Amino acid sequence: MREDASMPDPAELTERVYGFLNARDFDSVVGLFGPESVWDVSRWGLGTHAGLQAIRLFLQDWFGSLDEYEVDIEELHDLGNGVVCAVVLQAGHSPGSRGLLRARSAPVFLWVDGRIAQVTLYPDIEEGRAVADRLAESRDRQRYSSGSVA
Repeated sequence: MREDASMPDPAELTERVYGFLNARDFDSVVGLFGPESVWDVSRWGLGTHAGLQAIRLFLQDWFGSLDEYEVDIEELHDLGNGVVCAVVLQAGHSPGSRGLLRARSAPVFLWVDGRIAQVTLYPDIEEGRAVADRLAESRDRQRYSSGSVA
C-alpha cells in the first residue's frame, strides 16, 4: 500500500510521462524527475543523462529531431516499492526520411517520493522485465530490513 494515498501511484505517474512525451511537453516530463535523477539509454547507444538539465537536453535533442513521434504503452506493471516496468513501442519520422523509426523497449522506472529517480530503457524486453523484478525484490528486502514494514 502507498504511504501517501493522495499521491498518484507509480503506474499512473508512468502513464503521465508517456502522455507528456507524446505531447512533446518536456517541461512536464522533467517535472516528474527528482534533481538527482538519471535517464539511462546507454543500452541503445544514447548515453546516460544525469540531472534535470541533462535529461531535458536529451529529450529536446532526441524527440526534437523527429517530425512525428508517438509512444504506445503495450504493457504496464507496477511491481511495488516504486518499480514500474513497461513495454512500449515508439514510432517516429525524422525530417527527410521516408522510413518510419520503430523501437520496442522495456523501460524500467524507479519512483521515490512521487518522483522518478531513474529510468532505464532496455532493448531486450525480457532483460528489462528481469531487471525490474530483481529491483522490486531488492527494494522490498531493503524496506523489510530497515524496519519500515508494519
